[in-house]
Amino acid sequence: MNIMFKSTRGDKNYVTASQAIVKGIAEDGGLYVPETMPKMDFPLEKITDMGYRKLAYEVLKLVLTDYTEEELKHCINSAYDKKFDTELIAPLVSAGENNFLELFHGKTIAFKDMALSILPYLLKTAAVKNGVKEEIVILTATSGDTGKAALEGFADVEGTQIIVFFPEDGVSAVQKAQMVTQQGNNTCVAGIRGNFDDAQTAVKKTFTDNELKAELKEKGYVFSSANSINIGRLAPQIVYYFYAYAQMVKAGRITMGNKINFTVPTGNFGNILAGYYAMNMGLPVNRLICASNDNKVLYDFFRTGTYDINREFIVTVSPSMDILISSNLERLLYHLSDSSKTSEAMNELSKDGRYEFNMDNEFIGEYATIDETFKAIHDLFKETGYVMDTHTAVAKAAYDKYIAETGDNTPNVIVSTASPYKFAKDVLKAIDGKYDSIDPFKALETLSEVSKTPIPAPIKGIDKREVLHRSVIDKDAIEEFVKNKLK
Repeated sequence: MNIMFKSTRGDKNYVTASQAIVKGIAEDGGLYVPETMPKMDFPLEKITDMGYRKLAYEVLKLVLTDYTEEELKHCINSAYDKKFDTELIAPLVSAGENNFLELFHGKTIAFKDMALSILPYLLKTAAVKNGVKEEIVILTATSGDTGKAALEGFADVEGTQIIVFFPEDGVSAVQKAQMVTQQGNNTCVAGIRGNFDDAQTAVKKTFTDNELKAELKEKGYVFSSANSINIGRLAPQIVYYFYAYAQMVKAGRITMGNKINFTVPTGNFGNILAGYYAMNMGLPVNRLICASNDNKVLYDFFRTGTYDINREFIVTVSPSMDILISSNLERLLYHLSDSSKTSEAMNELSKDGRYEFNMDNEFIGEYATIDETFKAIHDLFKETGYVMDTHTAVAKAAYDKYIAETGDNTPNVIVSTASPYKFAKDVLKAIDGKYDSIDPFKALETLSEVSKTPIPAPIKGIDKREVLHRSVIDKDAIEEFVKNKLK
């Protein structure tokens, strides 16, 4: 079955998967979604016999249907290779009664590697398939992890340039160092005086500025995105939900066919939405527990049906979740209603900063404060020796609250989105308050000693690397910065 894609906001133009990946965002500002949700065409029992690459092909061929078998396998095999430090790619690890799906074994030690390792190959293939002659400019806003993973994926990829914007004071020291030391002749990084929502809003506005797009097209450029607004980012994330289920079966923690829960630390809503897609494709999922930090706009939404960003923006110890405008939620609204209601909600959000929507579905919201996050890290380490990063700890604390509230005994997988070494200073502070004022780079060595685990190779000695990107701009200057960069 050939799956076409359409906008969440009602644009009548249908596009293929490869066209959607090149465009990144629809002409009307909506996000691309499949016209129909594909279904598994293989027996669920078979997934326990599949390695990650094989499973990725079986899942992605159902979504990205205009890619040939040869094209898709080339993209998959090029992406999921020895750049990951474990043969399993995404291992399931137990700690006490908990199951953690570790998605941080790639080159930038965060879950974004799972999709951004393959996106450059999908995009290059799509450009060839669709006769794109212009140079593709990847515009990306990041709350910390997407930026580095995208830079790593697209660095020196022929026919592309990549420009990344991050909140100057809203990422960890390691996250910032990873980005500003990025090599590659086609890479550009700029900090902004503002938060992630400011950067994301400006980037999305740039995508829909037809005058700017026409001006740059004359110069030989077209825009695309590496954020999860791009369906080429979202689709590969579906795979690891199937993979987690297979590992739960192989470990004897569930019986094939049993339903499970996933608890996902959530910011822009792409990661957990991939779980929703997996469920709708046939994976036995009971609940998707959406874990928020103190910026609990999603928690409030799933509890009340009101999405309201008219609130204080809080800088927390889980910066990749410091988001009030969760872009991928738009896709869920569409799947639960239609393009008319989705477009109306997005207009209300833009105008009034809020909208209302009936949220009776498989999602439930939970959240954890900074203190609860620290306690989760401390307690699990003392009990088991397992170290979580601050985002995974939000999910663990939120899941514990969910259990206390519901008593649900459905087997659960906590999606672990980053290595604790990305946030070593805060992780150490959680383990023992004496590390409160430790230097963030010294914290890497100390965490290694405390946890008896090696510093991941991608960030070893990162504080000694040359800073190559020093630009810091006002949040309102993003479009002008892009135009000047592409003169």
